[in-house]
Amino acid sequence: MTRIAIPLAMLLAGSGVTAATATEPPVPDIRPATGVVAEDFLWRSRLIVVFADSQDDPRFVTQMELLHDRPARLAERDVVVITDTDPAARSDIRVAFRPRGFMLVLIGKDGAILLRKPFPWDTREITRSIDKTPFRQRELDSAGR
Repeated sequence: MTRIAIPLAMLLAGSGVTAATATEPPVPDIRPATGVVAEDFLWRSRLIVVFADSQDDPRFVTQMELLHDRPARLAERDVVVITDTDPAARSDIRVAFRPRGFMLVLIGKDGAILLRKPFPWDTREITRSIDKTPFRQRELDSAGR
C-alpha cells in the first residue's frame, strides 16, 4: 500500500493538486446579485436566481442547502447561482423579475426563462428540467453522451 501512496503523492504534487483539494467536494458557483448583469452569462452559463426578502427566510435557507447538496450536477450543466436577499438594494435582476418574497428562477444559456417557482426545488428536479431543454440535448449530443 505504501508503494501506491508515494507515487500518488508525487503525482498530486507535480500537478499542483494537493491531497486535500483532490478530495474536497465541489462548491456551487454562487454570487450575490449586486452588480450582476444576466446578459453577461449569455451562451456561457445557465442561471439559477434565488430571491428572498431576507437571508433568514426558511425557504431561502432550504433552497441554498438543496443547491449545496449536489454541486457537481450543477457544475456539469454550467450553472451559476445568483442570490438576492435585499429588496432595498433593488438589483437590476430584482427589478427585472419583480419577485414577491421567495422565488426561484432558472434561466437558460440563451437567456430564456425556463421556470419560476415560489418554493424551494431540489437540485435533482432542477437538473432534470435543464436536461429536457433542446439546448442541453444538443450539448449532450455533441459530447457523445
